Amino acid sequence: MQASDIMTTEVVSVPISASVFDAANLMATHHISGLPVIGEDGKIAGMVSEGDLLHRVETGTGKPQRSWLAEFLHSTRRLATEYLKEHALKISDVMTENVVSVLPATPLAEVADLLQRHHIKRVPVVVDGKVLGIVSRSNLVQALAHAAHGPSDALASDEALRQHVLQVLDGHRWAIAAENVVVKDGVVHLWGTVTSEEERRAICVSAERVMGVKGVEDHLGYPTYFTPM
Repeated sequence: MQASDIMTTEVVSVPISASVFDAANLMATHHISGLPVIGEDGKIAGMVSEGDLLHRVETGTGKPQRSWLAEFLHSTRRLATEYLKEHALKISDVMTENVVSVLPATPLAEVADLLQRHHIKRVPVVVDGKVLGIVSRSNLVQALAHAAHGPSDALASDEALRQHVLQVLDGHRWAIAAENVVVKDGVVHLWGTVTSEEERRAICVSAERVMGVKGVEDHLGYPTYFTPM
């Protein structure tokens, strides 16, 4: 799947000429935690989120006055940025300008990685500067929910299921040998040794995820070491 498959196309945005209060009102009205800021040319100019409006003098949530030492240790650029976040009236003064965006064809795995790596909750889908949609963490969760209710495959033979399990396990250092995977009446039996509980669960989950598997029987154990007499 790719970004265009799950993105929200009805995008709520705010013009760059808007005020901080306009943005806050839009987020509150539409129950969203962030929105793109659109420039006069119709292209995305930035993103504004709840985090950008978290510390405001109007709500008494401004950061407490630092000691003179703390003030001295921080750069003037950082101090000025914090002041803007708390006091600025224009959305252009508080928005994040360096926008992390994706293309419609960006794979969901890459989208999820971007959200996690940049500690953000949403990413705009952009082509030539124009916002086509938004992919949020909730969109990814919804995609997972829909996947759980996808159409089931026709009943597969035990050998077909076994080959599919081996295919899923292939390439993982923690995988067990092929001869330790047995399928009978749709139930996967796993044999062999593991060195950690995490390895055991990873092997079992690999089998559980195969469409058509009725159950997984865990016969995995830990290696036995004999102490010489």
